[in-house]
Amino acid sequence: MKVIETTLPGVVIVEPKVFGDSRGFFQETWQKERYEKFGIKGTFVQDNLSFSTRGVLRGLHYQNPNAQGKLVSVIQGEVFDVAVDIRAGSPTFGQWEGVHLSDENHRQLWVPAGFAHGFCVLSDTAYFMYKCTDVYNPLTERGILWNDPDIGIAWPLQEVILSDKDKVYPRLKEVESEKLPVY
Repeated sequence: MKVIETTLPGVVIVEPKVFGDSRGFFQETWQKERYEKFGIKGTFVQDNLSFSTRGVLRGLHYQNPNAQGKLVSVIQGEVFDVAVDIRAGSPTFGQWEGVHLSDENHRQLWVPAGFAHGFCVLSDTAYFMYKCTDVYNPLTERGILWNDPDIGIAWPLQEVILSDKDKVYPRLKEVESEKLPVY
């Protein structure tokens, strides 16, 4: 497999080996020792599957406490996936990284604990898979406004479909420091 470092330390793009022929393909999506060798550590305790249609934007989400590391991939379709460093005291605080994930490129993105995460669907539909290092806890669920101008994410779609809660999350500068993970 190939691992590509991003501008955010710890956030990496994974390109697993894909073995294809006329029958289809085979891809190993997780192997503990191999992924740990590239810095993707932690015990995965929950898998999530999300289905969305074109224009749906989910995020920017995080939990604190109970911060989750997430290994994300697309089973069908294409998304633009984003990680934002929200760790108080981090030298890259407020910076973001975005990557296209699809069933064609087979890429995965490792989003470590301490980063907000979101994605928007670029294809007609998408099935999006998350492997998480902590369980979902609705009491510690948090979010940052998806289009916070201080972060400046260059989303590839201008018109998006949001949940009611994603529409009203605060800007990063408005989040109380105790609600942010620490670097």
